[in-house]
Amino acid sequence: MKVSTLTVGPLQENCYLVVDEGAGEAVLVDPGEEGARLVGAVRESGATLRAIWLTHAHFDHVGAVAEVLRAWPVPVHLHPADEPLYERAARSAASYGLTLEPPPPADVAIGEGEQLTVGSLVFDVLHVPGHSPGHVAFVGHGVAFGGDCLFAGSVGRTDLPLSDPRQLATSLGRLTALPPQTVVYPGHGPATTIGAELESNPFLNGSLRLVRG
Repeated sequence: MKVSTLTVGPLQENCYLVVDEGAGEAVLVDPGEEGARLVGAVRESGATLRAIWLTHAHFDHVGAVAEVLRAWPVPVHLHPADEPLYERAARSAASYGLTLEPPPPADVAIGEGEQLTVGSLVFDVLHVPGHSPGHVAFVGHGVAFGGDCLFAGSVGRTDLPLSDPRQLATSLGRLTALPPQTVVYPGHGPATTIGAELESNPFLNGSLRLVRG
């Protein structure tokens, strides 16, 4: 497995190109912006793009979906609880003064306990709501594509529409139950590990509380 991090857009969102080099197949996780650059990265990899997987539907994670689909009409996978955010992505971007091409409808509804495959690679879908109601993580092969649930040294925002700090607290507990050596590829910022975050993340080591009372 080869994972390439492509940091895109004004919010510096991490899109991940995940390639099974043996099978020559790939997926894009959270193509958030700079569609032409992402299309170029897929082509440069030499792999065939098989799908788009979305951890959640905030506008900075879906802004390049339309442009990627013009190059390859692949299925878009999204948890149905995030459909309202997905449908409003362009309007949400406009509220920040940004322009975003509305993404075409998602094709495949995904949820807790399902598995997604690319080539011989298999990833479990873990429903980890809180930052958004349909937020998921893709977990397998010693890594977790965690979107905006857990960051190096921080956690996802819960002051956005449809977010919920109590749900996020529960979701963080599920993620941190993964083996400590699990590499976390977050939606923003550098990669980290579960073990490093349990040790140093103030929201996980007791220094700060996500939920008060």
